[in-house]
Amino acid sequence: MPDKPPDREPTPRPKPRTPRSGDVLHLTRAASVQFIHPILVRVIRVLDWPTYDGWLWIDAYQLSAKGDAVARRSLFVMPAGLIWPGTPAPKTGRQTARASVKRGPVRVG
Repeated sequence: MPDKPPDREPTPRPKPRTPRSGDVLHLTRAASVQFIHPILVRVIRVLDWPTYDGWLWIDAYQLSAKGDAVARRSLFVMPAGLIWPGTPAPKTGRQTARASVKRGPVRVG
């Protein structure tokens, strides 16, 4: 029996991080199409309600710009699309530092 070509093997995908109580999440359209306008939430708990594979239900408080809880919501989200604010973004490409520019006085009139 011939071996399968190596390019036909499925590559395993890493399992997305699961939210926990107290986590603050930034929810965008990547998490669910319902978030046309992105929101911040603080997770109360992950619910064990039945869902489709790759999705989950969370109970959360929606946060205002100040970080105050303004509404309690049960949300249907895809863990692969969740964003944890404060987590450093992966570095892509070359990062270059900008040099400061010295400017002289401006003449008015």
